[in-house]
This record gives sequence, C-alpha cells and structure tokens, in this order.
Amino acid sequence: MIQSKMAASILQRCLRPVQTFSKCVNYRSIARRCLLSSAYTDTAVWEQRQKDPQDLGQLASLMDRTYERKFPVSSLVIGRFIDSLSSREEVDQAEYYLYKFRHSPNCWYLRDWSVHSWFRQCLKYGARDKALYTLKNKVQFGMFPDDFTFNLLIDSFIKDNDFKGACSVVEEVMLQESFERISTQILSLSALSKHLATKPELSWQEERIMGASLMLVGLKQENSVGFSARLLGYALIGKVELSRGIHAVFHQMPLIWTSGYLGRALAVMDAVCSDLRDVKLSEEVLDHVEKILQELSVISDGQSDTDSLLDEEDQLERLKLPEYMNRFKELKERLLTQDKSDPSSLESLVSALTRQTLADCEDADLSEYRRTVRDWEAERQQLIQRERETKEKNLKERLKKQAQ
Repeated sequence: MIQSKMAASILQRCLRPVQTFSKCVNYRSIARRCLLSSAYTDTAVWEQRQKDPQDLGQLASLMDRTYERKFPVSSLVIGRFIDSLSSREEVDQAEYYLYKFRHSPNCWYLRDWSVHSWFRQCLKYGARDKALYTLKNKVQFGMFPDDFTFNLLIDSFIKDNDFKGACSVVEEVMLQESFERISTQILSLSALSKHLATKPELSWQEERIMGASLMLVGLKQENSVGFSARLLGYALIGKVELSRGIHAVFHQMPLIWTSGYLGRALAVMDAVCSDLRDVKLSEEVLDHVEKILQELSVISDGQSDTDSLLDEEDQLERLKLPEYMNRFKELKERLLTQDKSDPSSLESLVSALTRQTLADCEDADLSEYRRTVRDWEAERQQLIQRERETKEKNLKERLKKQAQ
C-alpha cells in the first residue's frame, strides 16, 4: 500500500464529477461479444519490454518530497510509478499522482507509453471505470490515448455488452478526431449501432454526440454502412439544430457552424439515388430519420421551451422543415423504386462489414504496434541513460564541493 499523502479532497474540489458508464458489466459465464481477436488484445508484446522493477511506496514518497521542495517530477518517475501498479487499490491511489503531474511544470512530458500503460493497467486490474474517468477528464489528467489504446478500451466495453460505455469512449475518439484507422472506425460503428439497437432514451446532448460520432466516422466509409451512418448522424445533428439552434450544435464540438444539417442528410440520400450503384441505405435508418422529421414538425407547429434559444438564422432554417419533409418523401420513394434501400438494420450492416474487414485491419495494426513499442522502448532507454549521466554528474559535483 502506498505510504503517501493522498490528498483526495484536492481532487474532489478541483474536478467536477463525471458520470461513468461501466456499471452494467456482465460477469456470468455466457458467451460475450468481443470484436478484437485474442492476438490483438494479448499483452505479450507490451510485457516484453525491458523491466525496471521499482518499489511503489518509495516512488510515491519520492514524488511527495519532490513536490514539497517545489521541484518537478520527471516523466520517467511517473512512468515507473504507473508501470509498478499491481492492484485495483493502487490504481485508485495513482489518480492523485496523475493529477499532480498534470498540474506540474513537467505536465507536457507525460510520455505516450505511460498513457498506454495507464489504460492497460486499468483494464488489467478491473478498473475500467477509472480508465473512463481519467479519459473523460483528459485535460485534468493528461490522458490522450493513441488509436490502438482506444481500440482496446472500446473492445473491452463491447465485450461486456456495455454499449453505452463503449459509446462514451467513441465520443472521446470523435472529440479528438481520431477516426483515421479503419479498425477504430469499425469498432466505433459497432459500439454506436449496438447502443442504438437498444433504443435508448437520449438527451439532446447525447443526440448531438451520437450524431457527430456517426457522421464523422461515416464519412470515412464509402459503402452502405458509411452512408447510412452519416445520414443518421446528419439527421440527429439537424434535430438539435432545429430545436436548439446552430450554436448548440458546434459548441465545443468538431462540427462546422454553417446551418443546414437536415439538408446535408437529404443530400446523402440524393447522392445514393443519383451516383452510387453499390450503396444502399438501411431501412431502419430511413425510418429513424422519418421519425426525427415528424418530431420536429410537432415542435415547429407548437410553442416550445427552446424557442428563445433560436436566433433569426435558426428561425429561417426551421421554416425549411416542410420542404425537408417533402424532399425526404420524394427521395425515400426513389430509393425504394431503385432498390437502394436495405432491409438490414444498421447493426447488421456493421456486423457484416466487421466480418469482412476487421481481421485484415488487425494484422496491419499489430505490425504498427510492435514498431511503436520498439520506438517507445528505445526512447525510454535514452531517457534512462540521460538520467543516469545526470545523476553521476551531480554526484561528482557534490563530492568535489565536499573536498574543497
């Protein structure tokens, strides 16, 4: 157990509580959903790094003394501290030191391998809620994981059927605009579609997040899944726009501030009708979009509590709703006539895409991960050597002063 000054009250005062979504874990011995293979989630490559065994209590005391003397803690020390965690209790206690390091002069030097190690330790010791908490509070803790780490987290939630928790991780991927890796796209689409399949009651903030995630990841896929996802994404964002105004859409989100998200949704349908031979739109998604338009028509016809949030530009966009509804009916009829609608649900389309592509993506990811770990280890050894040389130099200087 760490012998240190655990200032839990500091965290309670400085951090706003963040809701986590890892309470619905199912530990029964039933078949569990898991997208990534055992080779992808295996820790062998990570565990093969050169060991640097440390006493956790001594590291904690060293950091306490360093902070008391107003000196910065090095990235090597906090990295060793994370690597040395060996229980859930120690993971919980480590939160304090992550926070202290993030708010120290060396805050920018939390190494990528230390971030990766933190999330691996959380998963290893059953502290996925702590992983999500530090991820949601990334500015306070400095936790900005890479794509491979994001994949491990999303898969872990999906494996236990906690699709809401998986979507919470996808939200962070979306906010960091990290949908470049195909495997991350597939895992994110899987989490989003599985959560939507449970028919959750979403707040307008959750609809905005869900819409932005679907739209941004959908834009990366030029197939039926991608176009269905971006259609629903645009529609969900358009719902927020027409009910609460365009400012509510792009505030603290990686979205453009130009009005007309429902128009962009219809443009997706038009593109499928006009140009794309092999692409079909999910009937389930089309039904969802139709329901959104119907809900907006009710809001538009009556007096809403959110009307005061709309400026003149927002009011003009709301006036286009009848046009959007007529256009939607026309495009849906064209899709049916041209056999461009797919009876499969979005979840089924994503599952089929996963079976077709994820295995090949894993091979490329694992090769890159091995290279990344080697690079991290080489850089870490350079830092250790520099640390050793600095200590030797300081010792010689002290001995020289004592001899004078």
